[in-house]
Order: sequence, then structure tokens, then C-alpha cells
Amino acid sequence: MQALKERILTEGKNLGGGILKVDSFINHQVDPAMMLAVGGALAAHFGAMGINKVLTAEISGIAPALMTALALGVKVTYARKTKPITMPTNVLMATAPSHTKGGEVYLMASPEFLGPEDKVLIVDDFLATGHTIMALVELARSAGAEVIGVGAVIEKAFEGGRAMLEAEGLHVRSLAVIEKMTDTEIIFAEGVSP
Repeated sequence: MQALKERILTEGKNLGGGILKVDSFINHQVDPAMMLAVGGALAAHFGAMGINKVLTAEISGIAPALMTALALGVKVTYARKTKPITMPTNVLMATAPSHTKGGEVYLMASPEFLGPEDKVLIVDDFLATGHTIMALVELARSAGAEVIGVGAVIEKAFEGGRAMLEAEGLHVRSLAVIEKMTDTEIIFAEGVSP
């Protein structure tokens, strides 16, 4: 997705250590037109696969997941990181290490919104190590749902997450794949999930 790559190059900030800050259009402030294009691109790729639910993690995954679900005409469920009092006692839960927050992150979903009848597309803002997405896969599978695929807005290929997900038999589509980040450059991979 060329427009996405251009936004990463013009507005993204390489903070070092593999951290890419895209707060101006994805993570803190959201550009709805960009998210609409992201959702359309992911829906175009996965649309014929029988998906009836999009799953993501709060909070940064919600915007691209919502737009993808809108384009697919399905509902979106997001895994919460803290349990509200409105959530049932028995919840679906998985954990993942967080690169940006440090430590473990708990992901929880209510079994009333994720179950064996669901064919799930997991959508997230980043695919890096793959641990958060893998936790979402575990969450969906523990509900008896079938995970059809994984869509990521930005993939940092140098962190190896794709290999872990593909080893689990998951179909992965990323809209912008970063091959490497140096102190001065962000270099995109060519020919990988354009």
C-alpha cells in the first residue's frame, strides 16, 4: 500500500531499538481516511474466505480492525487488557509480552462474543515478534473459533513474527513490510505482501 508507506516515511519516527512511532495517524491520533483504505485493502484480500468476525487487541488495533470489519460487513471483537465489571466471571484469556509497554499484557474476551461458530480474521496495527497476535490466536482457538488469517497494517519483518505465525499454519497479509530500520532509514521489503 503505497500511501501507507509514504505516511510511514514522512510521519513515522524511528525511536531506535526497533520502535516505530506512528502516533500521528494510527496509534494516538487516527486518520480515518487512511484506516478506511487499510480496512478496504485487508477486506479485499480476505473477503472470499468466509470470515464472520474480526478480532483485535485494544487499543491500537481497534481502528484498522473496525474498518476491516466494516468493509467485510461483519462484527469486530476486541480483547481487553483490563477486565471491566460488566465482563462475566469466566473469560477467555491469553498473555503476551509487550515490547512497547514492558512486561506481560493480559488479553481477555467474553465467551458471549467469540465462539465455535466464528471464522476469525485477526487484525492488528503491527506485526513484530508476533507474540500479541499469537495470544489472540490462542484466545480465538480457546473459544473454539477457527482463525482464517492475520492482517497487519505494518510488519517489522526483522523481528521474525511472520515465521512464527506461518509455522502455525496462518495466512498472513501485511500492508507495509519493513525489512530493516537503521538510525537514518526505514527500508521496505519488496515483493512481500504489497
